[in-house]
Amino acid sequence: MSDTKNVVTVGDADFGAEIEGHAGLAVVDFWAAWCGPCRLIAPVVDQLAGEYAGRVKVAKLDTDANPRTMSRFGVRSIPTLLFFRDGQVVDRVVGAVPKGQLVERFARLAAAPTPAA
Repeated sequence: MSDTKNVVTVGDADFGAEIEGHAGLAVVDFWAAWCGPCRLIAPVVDQLAGEYAGRVKVAKLDTDANPRTMSRFGVRSIPTLLFFRDGQVVDRVVGAVPKGQLVERFARLAAAPTPAA
């Protein structure tokens, strides 16, 4: 679970409204309580959620409790971070990657302009 106020918890029931209905960039951390690598990247995700508050919506989805969404997006390994822009997946990071890779991904995708509707 997240300890930061900048991260929301989503599940199968509200994923569409919270993430796919979000205008702009949203990042979803697919994780499970038993997953060691998930615990390794959680502090980095929380830190980036704080740094990008107001620009990037960051959410966590417990894969054990929400298998429908996990399956729908083809998440086969955790941790997996999916990056959504205006409801569409635009990038994915699988595994406990080094902090620098997550920092770069957030920076690059947050800086990319949102296409005009």
